[in-house]
Amino acid sequence: MGGFGKTKVGLVACSGEELPEGTVTRQATLKVLEELRPHRTVTICLPLFLAGGEADRAFARLHPTITVDGCERRCAERAVARFSGGASAAVVVSEVAKELGLPAPSGLRSLDDAGERVAEAVAQRLADMVDGLITGGEESETGLDDADAEAEEAQAAVSPNLCSCGSSVPVLNIQVGDRALELVALPMIFDRYLEGDMRPSEELGTMLVREARIYSTIPDVDEAELARVLLEAYEEHARLKEAVE
Repeated sequence: MGGFGKTKVGLVACSGEELPEGTVTRQATLKVLEELRPHRTVTICLPLFLAGGEADRAFARLHPTITVDGCERRCAERAVARFSGGASAAVVVSEVAKELGLPAPSGLRSLDDAGERVAEAVAQRLADMVDGLITGGEESETGLDDADAEAEEAQAAVSPNLCSCGSSVPVLNIQVGDRALELVALPMIFDRYLEGDMRPSEELGTMLVREARIYSTIPDVDEAELARVLLEAYEEHARLKEAVE
């Protein structure tokens, strides 16, 4: 794989919440990004990647990339194969749990003890893969040298839309009751439904809630209220786009 060196490894997590394994992918990936290998990894936002984020797709073509899927559907792995020629490595949560003889995780918004154990195992597997891709298996987390820093600057020029900091990924900030929520990729999802000429309805509200839960961790809130707020945000988004156009 070519590019500006191997300073960073991209992690592409299919973090849907319809299965406990999806929650595991998010938790394990965050652990690697924030604790185990913070200087060696970035996350590529799967919704943005699927929506046509060329910088994200270019990064996956030019740099080592690991996909992290919850189940045998392998959504992230298939997406990278389709748009960027394939990942350098892949992890499937259900397969790791089976391989290590761990019980299946339970819980969607929060994991049980079994889920926490699986998340820890997946995170360590990812960290080992990162080491293998960058240093041939030797852990290197003592900071970036000058060559690393130069490569990282060049890498940022190619991939400015990586969502390691979240600043370039479209988010929707809403208030549901006493909860302030930041929902990843919802503006892009709104655009997709607007292109399909979807009108506000109870059905659309249900669909928006489902998609919001796929890409963001949402605490316990009133489902009907969440749907209402999302529909209001959808209508406001449509008005703003119409005004600009």
